[in-house]
Amino acid sequence: MNKSNTQTSFKVVIVGGGTAGWMAAAALSRYLGSSKYSIKLIESDQIGTIGVGEATIPGIRDFNNKLGIDENEFMRATNATYKLGIEFVNWTKVGESYIHPFSYLGHEMNGVSFQHYWVKQRQLGNKNPISDYSIGYKAALDNKFAHPNNDPNSVLSNYFYAFHFDASLYAQYLRRLSCQAGVERVEGKVVDVKLNDGSGFIDYVKLENGSIVDGDLFIDCSGFRGLLIEQALKTGYIDWSHWLPCDRAVAVQTESVEEAIPYTKSIARDAGWQWQIPLQNRVGNGYVYCSKYVNDERAKATLMSSLQGKPINEPRVIRFNTGKRKKLWNKNCIAIGLSSGFLEPLESTSIHLIQTSIMKLITHFPDRSFSQIDIDDYNQQMDRQFDQVKNFLILHYKTTQRIDTPFWQYCKAMSIPDELAYRIDLFLKTGHIAECDKEIFVNENWLAVLLGQNLIPKNYHPRADCIEKSQLSGILNQMKSIISQSVSAMPSHIETINKFCKSTN
Repeated sequence: MNKSNTQTSFKVVIVGGGTAGWMAAAALSRYLGSSKYSIKLIESDQIGTIGVGEATIPGIRDFNNKLGIDENEFMRATNATYKLGIEFVNWTKVGESYIHPFSYLGHEMNGVSFQHYWVKQRQLGNKNPISDYSIGYKAALDNKFAHPNNDPNSVLSNYFYAFHFDASLYAQYLRRLSCQAGVERVEGKVVDVKLNDGSGFIDYVKLENGSIVDGDLFIDCSGFRGLLIEQALKTGYIDWSHWLPCDRAVAVQTESVEEAIPYTKSIARDAGWQWQIPLQNRVGNGYVYCSKYVNDERAKATLMSSLQGKPINEPRVIRFNTGKRKKLWNKNCIAIGLSSGFLEPLESTSIHLIQTSIMKLITHFPDRSFSQIDIDDYNQQMDRQFDQVKNFLILHYKTTQRIDTPFWQYCKAMSIPDELAYRIDLFLKTGHIAECDKEIFVNENWLAVLLGQNLIPKNYHPRADCIEKSQLSGILNQMKSIISQSVSAMPSHIETINKFCKSTN
């Protein structure tokens, strides 16, 4: 680049608003709060946003805390409810269901992970599901919620939570926060991107009204279009649709007909799955499906016929291609949100990948020299994040026992990545969960899905036999009793919302 490092202000330009754009603006304004940096966000009120991700995973709380956001205020502003996990209905077999809770499953004993004791007692004839030993599962099922405590000796410290919220209201909330912190919002549509003839870096973007916005670092939050990262820089895309074949979603909002539950529902359908996300004021619904096995009109009809409340907007079809950019950071451009890739919302990871991208950018934040080794390290770390999510999502489809429709037949028969195949094989033969460094989904997440999908290990750790059968039975019964008593004493989900964060919208 031909810009001097002595220039007074390092200019950050974010192209696109929505959830990704305003999350990036809010975080960067928090961490770059200095006269040495300027942040502009370009968006157009004429361009709609997808509103990605109304359901989240627990990492969202860490992101909000780093921004200094008051949780109750944020929940009131976004019509949020608490989320303790995800219920999967009809995924293994039609008529069966399980919950993936944000919770520990039992606890380690003598340095041996709990699932080994569970497998042992199962082989001895005790068929209690492992969810019996999860306070998060029990609370979700009983529609209860209390904030966890910090006492490591208390069962009330053994679970985590996330949120369901209105993604558009979250973007608006962060927009107010960002603008108060000095972010300049620029109204307009980007119609041209000027690349530097020598370096190939982005010099500026041109708006529809003819104005020019130049910058040092450009953040592409333009959605599936990838206006900068793809249309201008031709970065390329890695297609994962052979592993994650769903390529469309139809979404609609409905009136609430019952008290909001503290978990997301994922209901398997003939050619994909349907989500139900309860907010304080409404329910978000959608059908994620594969267009090879059902057309848009049939998918829309399936969704509309299964709604529990009256629709409050028109259903809309969203098209996507599962995969990711070959580079999320290319030259002086970083793709965040849908412009970086999309892995479908099955495990509510879209917003998590946005926040991970942002926080890793802050860690690797460049000067005008744009160190290539920093860029390469960022890309490697984000590649790993996407790979981990990809494998965890494939696990749900591959381990189905359904063969009742062509879609599920394909999923059951498809080849899978070697790393995932190894992890499944290791678990089935030994009961061990393969560990990966800094993984989004940890042992309890893998356990909940593996066992929920009826993958039962053949063997358990030999040191589990150090606890005798009668002693183990007593420990497990006591564990169940403590969880049951603790959940019984919890307030209901709606009582906690009314006490701390009832929306006034």
